[in-house]
Amino acid sequence: MPDLLLELRSEEIPARMQRKAAGDLRKMLTDGLVEAGLTYEAAREYWTPRRLALDVRGLTARSKDIREEIKGPSTTAPDQAVQGFLRKAGLSSIAEAHVHSDPKKGDFYVAHISKPGRAAEEIIAELVPGIIKNFPWPKSMRWGAASAKPGSLRWVRPLQSIVCTFGPETEEPVVVDFEIDGIRSGNVTYGHRFHAPGPITVRRFDDYVAKLEAAKVVLDADRRKEIILADARNVAFANGLDLVEDEGLLEEVSGLVEWPVVLMGEFEQDFLTIPAEVIRLTIRANQKCFVTRPQGAGEDLSNRFILVANIEAKDGGKEIAYGNGKVVRARLSDALYFWKTDQGDLPDLGTLQESAAKFELDLKKPLDQRMARLDHLNVTFHAKLGTQGARVERIKRLAEELAPTVAKSISPLEGEMAGRPEGIASAGATHSGLSKREVVGTPRETTPSVASGDISPSRGEITALVARAAVLAKADLQTEVVGEFPELQGAMGRKYALLQGEHPSVAAAAEEHYKPQGPSDRVPTDPVSVAVALADKLDTLTGFWAIDEKPTGSKDPFALRRAALGVVRILIENRIRLGLTSVFAKAFANFAGDVAQISDLLGFFHDRLKVYLRESGARYDLIDAVITPQSDDFLQIVRRVEALGKFLDTEDGKNLLAGTKRAANILAAEEKKKTRVAEIVEPALFREDAEKKLSAAVNQAEKAAGQAIQNEDFSAAMLTLSVLREPVDSFFEGVLVNDEDQAVRANRLALLARIRAATDQVADFSKIVG
Repeated sequence: MPDLLLELRSEEIPARMQRKAAGDLRKMLTDGLVEAGLTYEAAREYWTPRRLALDVRGLTARSKDIREEIKGPSTTAPDQAVQGFLRKAGLSSIAEAHVHSDPKKGDFYVAHISKPGRAAEEIIAELVPGIIKNFPWPKSMRWGAASAKPGSLRWVRPLQSIVCTFGPETEEPVVVDFEIDGIRSGNVTYGHRFHAPGPITVRRFDDYVAKLEAAKVVLDADRRKEIILADARNVAFANGLDLVEDEGLLEEVSGLVEWPVVLMGEFEQDFLTIPAEVIRLTIRANQKCFVTRPQGAGEDLSNRFILVANIEAKDGGKEIAYGNGKVVRARLSDALYFWKTDQGDLPDLGTLQESAAKFELDLKKPLDQRMARLDHLNVTFHAKLGTQGARVERIKRLAEELAPTVAKSISPLEGEMAGRPEGIASAGATHSGLSKREVVGTPRETTPSVASGDISPSRGEITALVARAAVLAKADLQTEVVGEFPELQGAMGRKYALLQGEHPSVAAAAEEHYKPQGPSDRVPTDPVSVAVALADKLDTLTGFWAIDEKPTGSKDPFALRRAALGVVRILIENRIRLGLTSVFAKAFANFAGDVAQISDLLGFFHDRLKVYLRESGARYDLIDAVITPQSDDFLQIVRRVEALGKFLDTEDGKNLLAGTKRAANILAAEEKKKTRVAEIVEPALFREDAEKKLSAAVNQAEKAAGQAIQNEDFSAAMLTLSVLREPVDSFFEGVLVNDEDQAVRANRLALLARIRAATDQVADFSKIVG
């Protein structure tokens, strides 16, 4: 079967757009081919800085002939219906339709449609120009004299040539001929801009790849990445260094070169006094280069870096490396200036006294000065939510409120070493599960600063440390380094806090209060970091809820879903018992929030909790059975889900579930019919022994389960409910609920309501599948 080769060659495409653009090209073309009646065996996209290419294998040479019948209205139908039928069938008059008869429905119109198949070349020639004109580039441009005309071609960069060949392996392929804005398709491409600038005639994909390789172009982006990574490792190793690998940078650099040549540059040792993160970001952001470190040197960097050129220079790349080194030195000089400036006094120190007094800041300390300036300048956090200074005040108050609860849940030593809550990781895979990612039961990751040998704070000190950490957490927003590299906020706060002698927990909180920043990011475990992180996220959520800036559909500009998931993870993975309703009430008081907003925000948190637990392997129906609109203790929810899953894995649990659901279904059906249900169960109305036994068992189970739940022993609560299994089974085997005597029937329905009430203490069994 024939194969299709398509190449769209242009000026350099931005690296960040290449992978998606190639995928869009594949999808748009293959979707169009299928829609036109063609099929194909495989399709793969390729890209370099100067071209998007597509290899489609096993494409049918011609679309099938189409014969179909379109049924129309009755021959007696009004003209409006007939005209609609003609438009649908593509007929010019009713005379072109056929009349069919049906013994029951009578005569009706039918259109017999016959469309002959089309050659694949014709379909491709019609399809590709439309794809090019409507390509979804994030940004595009017009160029040349034609750009002055309305509707002229737009592309990410000037489009220079199009290769489009089609044919089977056993024959000479043909050029699929079409033209778009003066660019005619052909079988000629061009190789490397400097090493092989001449024209290259290609036939099909294999020939195309081989000739490009000979012309110093590696078409496969993944192969370019492999070449760059392997050569960079080898160059570093040959110089006694290790490469600091960076997948994002590797992806970007592979999109900047067609023929990767790895070289090594260097800068002065004096620049190594700058923090490693700053050096790495400076070199990465400005020169797209990799940093290295001495072998076995931990986090310390070397003064050599790896760069990737797009040309094999005659001098072996010495001038290229030297030129890159000059630029790196200039950038590092700026970074060194920023680093030193941040450790000095601010020039406007005299104006910061009022802000310093408000936050009890020590203006002899550089980071305190930056926090005072952040408040003094009234830097806006959000137009409707006030300044950063006001926000820090709110976070401080809320963090101090949370500190005792956090300290009670996480002892200073547990912050680094204790395990997560036990139990849920061992739940049955068929029920609660949680096997994909253990929510609890696994060792916590260590908080680096506190675990490095520093003495952790006592519980009595935690509240004071939390207040100090909350005040300094946003101070690095006024530093020069963070101004240049916003992605270092938090990390620089930590470094500057340690430099001015802050407690390690306060320094850690400056960085860790932003965590977790995603589902795979580490959760803070130091009590100070946890309190400030919770306060920061809860202030953000309640604030944006109060001004009605909630996430809608796929839009979440303020990352509120991520913030809520962060709160969920912090609470569960640190075993923190926290009633969110009261916390929301205190936080909303800052924004004149109301009760309805509290309920709505809690529902939003429930959605995030469900996502978290489902990704952990929990069954959706068990989660729904446990969560109520008022549930605000997430750790308790987790423990209930775990206990319920374990119970339903037992024979008693399965049988009780069946009986309880039967009772609930009968009761629900009768309530829907407005059948009278007695308010209390009257033993005097019992006629069968099974009724008496069930009533006694419900009394016993309800009381015991309630006590177990009060003690938060949910496994014991489930065990007490298991005594209902046999009496429930006996009741349904020997008792007719809908007795002719209305009083007896109402009493028996009341007994079913007692079963529902007893089990509802633990979970809503009606929501459980099975």
